[in-house]
Amino acid sequence: MAHYKYHILCCGGTGCKSSQSGEIVKNLTQILAEKNLSNDVQVITTGCFGFCEKGPIVKILPDNTFYTQVKPEDAREIIEEHIIKGRKVGRLLYENPENKEHISDSKHMGFYKKQMRIALRNCGFINPENIDEYIARDGYAALAKVLEQNDPAATIEVIKKSGLRGRGGAGFPTGLKWELCRKNDADQKYMICNADEGDPGAFMDRSILEGDPHTLIEAMTIGGFCIGATKGLVYIRAEYPLAIHRLQVAIGQAREYGLLGKDIFGSGFDFDIELRYGAGAFVCGEETALIHSMEGKRGEPTFKPPFPAVEGYLKKPSNVNNVETFANIPVIINKGWEWFSSIGTEKSKGTKVFALAGQINNVGLIEVPMGITLREVIYEIGGGIKNGRKFKAVQTGGPSGGCLTEKFLDTPIDYENLIAAGSMMGSGGMIVMDETSCMVSVAKFYLEFTVEESCGKCSPCRIGNKRLHEILCKITEGKGTMEDLDELRNLAHVIKDTALCGLGQTSPNPVLSTIDNFWDEYVAHVVDKKCPAGQCKALKQYVIDPEKCKGCTACARNCPVGAIHGTVKMPHEIDQAVCIKCGTCIEKCKFNAISIK
Repeated sequence: MAHYKYHILCCGGTGCKSSQSGEIVKNLTQILAEKNLSNDVQVITTGCFGFCEKGPIVKILPDNTFYTQVKPEDAREIIEEHIIKGRKVGRLLYENPENKEHISDSKHMGFYKKQMRIALRNCGFINPENIDEYIARDGYAALAKVLEQNDPAATIEVIKKSGLRGRGGAGFPTGLKWELCRKNDADQKYMICNADEGDPGAFMDRSILEGDPHTLIEAMTIGGFCIGATKGLVYIRAEYPLAIHRLQVAIGQAREYGLLGKDIFGSGFDFDIELRYGAGAFVCGEETALIHSMEGKRGEPTFKPPFPAVEGYLKKPSNVNNVETFANIPVIINKGWEWFSSIGTEKSKGTKVFALAGQINNVGLIEVPMGITLREVIYEIGGGIKNGRKFKAVQTGGPSGGCLTEKFLDTPIDYENLIAAGSMMGSGGMIVMDETSCMVSVAKFYLEFTVEESCGKCSPCRIGNKRLHEILCKITEGKGTMEDLDELRNLAHVIKDTALCGLGQTSPNPVLSTIDNFWDEYVAHVVDKKCPAGQCKALKQYVIDPEKCKGCTACARNCPVGAIHGTVKMPHEIDQAVCIKCGTCIEKCKFNAISIK
């Protein structure tokens, strides 16, 4: 095995690849060859480092130097200054926003300080397309341990005692789910992975697959052994080409090493994995809809019971977990259930991965212990609100969750507390909003999504959500009434109580949480016909300040609908009945005389 003086790790996740990280790797490799350093320095493409706001990221070992927002043209300076001369490239180091100090080691960055990586433990550290690097970090040791013990019930007991709950949103105890499936006898069983995350702004599972695909393979194989399955199926959306590629490479390597297929580790246990592609339907995140889609049927949920553990894929007992849930399994086996259960809260053990997005300084992928507060995530890890604006709300749980206000910032993040606050954990989307966000429009946005993604099987979801969306459109257009607000709340509760699956049952959550927490904003839209955040186009009014207007006629000459009138060198006026709120007048005014009210 070759020994190198330096390892240069370059993020190869989807986000950084779209920002030319592939070109960075290419340039680094070429320049090293040019300077005859290829035998001393290894360039490695890794998975996501998580700090997406500062990507592309290049990390140099062994000194752990963390370079941010690197461009392909920076490759030469990194080689010539850091590698050859031993001098760090200061302009590429992370700058602490508080004191402008440059920080070279990621361990001292606020973004990473409170994180604890279990599911993401290998992302950003290994080449996801090299099985040897996974093995070097205890990869497949858990599988070997489980097969050597040859006691599926004992392994399931370890998972039960760990307190691991499903990370896909429902939070059902993983060990209990495996146990229920194991108890059902059949000539064939299936271990299924749900890799079809569809929440807006969510990329947790995708990043694990792109950065550490072998952890899924190992965990599914362990799960297959525990429930008595010889076949594993990964349902992954076809829009994840990089994740698909790396998973295919990993499956091929595992088969080559005898870690998939016949007689794994000489134990007599057979297990193999196939990929099944989804077309991007959000409803297929529900396990029965997912199973029907894999069978080639319409992706619609069905009544339970029977549960998939009894009658799942091809009517055989099946177990469905998502990628993040599986990513915790090898660590629990290796480190013990006591270690894992010591992390988190009484009923929510371990860590949770979140995709932190929205109006926040540090957008990215984070993994934090259960029980950390929203305030710590938003202000310490996330770096606070962009442009010094005021925090308004945070949406957790994606389209199924709710919007939480400032009074909930000290709420510990776990399954029970988020539900009690009017939201939910969901799969891990976390979108932060500032004072410029209109909460009525936010609710409407999520309703648009669920209306589009509804499978249409049940009337409460198919028709009820459409009616909810129509009422919200009416309100944002300034045509709503107080009666509409009553109807909005009542209809939302009916949908929650009567919809067939989790999509419909949780789809009114954004509406109900915004009504509860931002009632005054709804009233302003209905009674005052104003959008306090100034986001609803139909409620905007462009007004000219007569004291600032010089009568230059620039606004009138450029208005596309002739809504502005006035004579030269005299204050102008805007006809609100004609104005289309396009904003051209504000762009053309040189005297800041036009504002939005």
